[in-house]
This record gives sequence, C-alpha cells and structure tokens, in this order.
Amino acid sequence: MVKTQLGMPAFPEAAGRSTRDLRLRANLRHATGLIRERRAAAVAELADWERLRAAAAAVKDRTLRHLDHYLLRLEERVTAAGGTVHWAADAEEANRIVTGLVRATGEREVVKVKSMATQEIGLNEALARAGIRAYETDLAELIVQLADDTPSHLLVPAVHRNRGEIRDIFRERMGHWGRPAPKGLGDRPAELAEAARLHLREKFLRAKVAVSGANFMVAETGTLVVVESEGNGRMCLTLPETLISVVGIEKTVPTWQDLEIYLQLLPRSSTAERMNPYTSLWTGTTEGDGPRHFHLVLLDNGRTDTLADQVGRQALRCIRCSACLNVCPVYERAGGHAYGSPYPGPIGAILTPQLRGLASPLEESLPFASTLCGACYEVCPVAIDIPEVLLHLRARVAEGGEATLRGTRTVIRPARRHTLERTVMDAAAWALDRPGVLRRGQRLAARTRRLHPRRLPGPGRAWTESRELPEVPPESFRDWWARTRGGGR
Repeated sequence: MVKTQLGMPAFPEAAGRSTRDLRLRANLRHATGLIRERRAAAVAELADWERLRAAAAAVKDRTLRHLDHYLLRLEERVTAAGGTVHWAADAEEANRIVTGLVRATGEREVVKVKSMATQEIGLNEALARAGIRAYETDLAELIVQLADDTPSHLLVPAVHRNRGEIRDIFRERMGHWGRPAPKGLGDRPAELAEAARLHLREKFLRAKVAVSGANFMVAETGTLVVVESEGNGRMCLTLPETLISVVGIEKTVPTWQDLEIYLQLLPRSSTAERMNPYTSLWTGTTEGDGPRHFHLVLLDNGRTDTLADQVGRQALRCIRCSACLNVCPVYERAGGHAYGSPYPGPIGAILTPQLRGLASPLEESLPFASTLCGACYEVCPVAIDIPEVLLHLRARVAEGGEATLRGTRTVIRPARRHTLERTVMDAAAWALDRPGVLRRGQRLAARTRRLHPRRLPGPGRAWTESRELPEVPPESFRDWWARTRGGGR
C-alpha cells in the first residue's frame, strides 16, 4: 500500500474499500438525496439566483486580486477594535500560536466552534500534545470526536453515521468525558440532541477559552461572521473570556454590502434555509459584552501558492456550502474519508492538491476522483468551474516535475512521466491529425472487429474491470455517409 505522509492511501485504493461498505453507501445516498431536493426547492424561490451567483464570483475574484490590500485593512480595523492579529504561514506556525495563547491563560481546556481551518491544520491534535483538551460543540463534530472518527462532509461531518450508530456512540463514549453515560437513550433525533445538550452544558459554563473559525471577515470594519444552525457556536463566541479565531485569508470580503450577497447564497446552498438560524458577528472586544480578549490568526497554509495559479485560484472562492458534495456521484458512493482530507468531494479534489502541493500519491490522485459530469459547477453558489480546475490539475500531474513554494523553501520534485498514457495520447493525436491514416485505421478496426476483446489485458485491465469496451461498428461514419449519401471521402 502506498501511503501519504498523513498515512492515507491514494484515492482509488481508499475508495475501493469504502464503496464496498453497503451501510455507508446507504447512509450517504439517503442524506445527500434529501439535501439535494431541499436545496433545489430553496434555490428555486429566488428569481435572481444566477445574478447573485455571478455577483458572488465577481466579488471574490476582485478581492483575491487585491487580497494584500484587504488583509492589511482587516488587520488595522481588528486592532483598532481591541483585537490582536497574528499571521501564520503554515499549519505548524498556526498551531504554535494558538497553543501559546491558550497556555498564556493558564487554562487546559477549550471549547470549539465547528471550523474547517482548525481541522485542516490538525489543531485538536496539536493542543492535545500540549496537554490541552479541545471539546467540539457542534453536534455532528461532537459525534465524530466521541467516536474517535474524522469528518466526512463539510456541512454534516457525521453524515456517514445513521441514528442507531449515533445512539450507540453516545451510550458508549459520553461517560468518558466526566459525565455519566446516558441510560436508555433512544435513536430519536430529539433524544440525541437533548443528550448532547446536557453533555455540553457544563463545558460551556466553565470554559474560559474558545476557538473558532469564521465564514467571512469584513475588511471594512474588522468584523468576523459565523453562521450556524444550532446555537452552540454562539455560546462559544460569547461566554468565554478569551476567543481565538483561526481563519483562512481567503475568507475576506471588502464590505458589508458584499457580505449581503453571501448571506443569501450560503444558507440556501448548504442547509436549504432562507437564512441561517444563528448569524453571529463580532468586531474586536467590547467592555462588559462577550470575551475580554480576542485573537485573530490569519492562516495562509498554501493559499498564497494557490492564488498564484490563474486557473486554480478560483477554488479560493469556496464558501464551504457543500452543495458540490451533495450532487457528486463519486462522493455519494465513496464517502468523504476516501479523500484523505478535511475537504472531501469535488471541492476537496481541487483544493487539497493546491494547498498541500502535488507531493504524494493521494494529492496526485484526487484530481482524477471525478466523472467530470459538471454537476458540481451547476450548483456552486460562487460559480467555481470545478471541472476546469480538475483538468488543469490533471495536466500538471501528467506533466511531471514542478517547483512548489512552501514558506521560504522551494521543493523541486523530479519529473514523473506517465509514459504509457502519454504514448497513447500522442499516437491518437498523430492519427487524428492525418485523415488518411485515420480512415485506414477505422476500416482495419471494422474488418477485425470480431477479434477484439471486450476487456483489455495488461495495464488496461483496471480500466475495463468495471466497463466493457464498446463494440466497433461494421463501418465508420465516413464510409456510411459515402455509401448512403454519395458524398465524397
């Protein structure tokens, strides 16, 4: 088994295992199908959806082109409002900053708002190594943490679990966190939610430090925004004395007017709601209201490298709605864990290789984890052309060596040529460019068609394990046209 530095196999191998898990496939099919239907109904209510989508893409592109300007303005506004801004070039630096900030408070536990950025950098594990316990407060993240699992979906991290599995996790694991395990717990959603509420209540009341991410940062005022459906995030954002927010630099929007666009698009694309039940906004610190200390950690971790790619940079528009996951036939069958990243599905297939670099079999395989059906582009609320980026990254993989800037080091990989694939493509291009050669090849294939195998031998065997080669017709279209229409050749 070829594994990455993170211990994950390449996508084909991981997906090969997950697609054999019938319960996982049933859970995913049920959940994604339900979300798809609800989202389509919510989006259909807005006559100007496509105009909003175009506006969101334009604002993001403009912001990314001038990101340095908006980040400096954001830092200035946050600082003026009583917050402290830290800059983290990579995951290691971000973890070091957050760990140091928590240690400075003298606390040994934190409560957390659901955050993709902290999953990306492995913050919980870094805090644990420093003797600090992080408690996830989002219901789905709590399920994943109690099960010693990893998220498999951007919006619903425990989408791969059904109600019976969640009940068993709560019964078996909640007692390990200092409270008695719930007795006689059923699998009704109301019962499970109440068990989680009781479990987390004491954590909220005693926590002095909270860690969050943010959905958006408004450069105009230094305001951070978190949208959620449960209210646990708001408890974390208001009750503790110290709030530390780790946010990717691409989450910046210039003004409140720009923010309005995304607050219309995000809830309908993610939870199929007209607006998020809880939208929390804060600007620095305010005496007597909320945390007394606020720290913003601005995370790069490969985003600047991604920004330098004129095709790939559109992945940084992503607002983490998960709509692309819910329509993707590959994700529905393989699940999120097969992607080996906190960012699964189509967006993960283009974002992860750019943030990490094409440095291992996993990252190299992700751009191929797609049928290129285009459904992801059709539903994306910020119009990311995911198929275009997938093809762009596939070309980079096929071309071999690349120089990738990571912090202050440039890592140059030796070229790895996909010799057989390149040879076949070069031969096909040569033949297609010569009509006479193509015509003779078509006639030869038609005359020998009864001898053609339905499955390929050797290196082509993997491609035909799940499909048969199409039958060659008795004559080519060119010859049929000449015979029936009397046309020229």
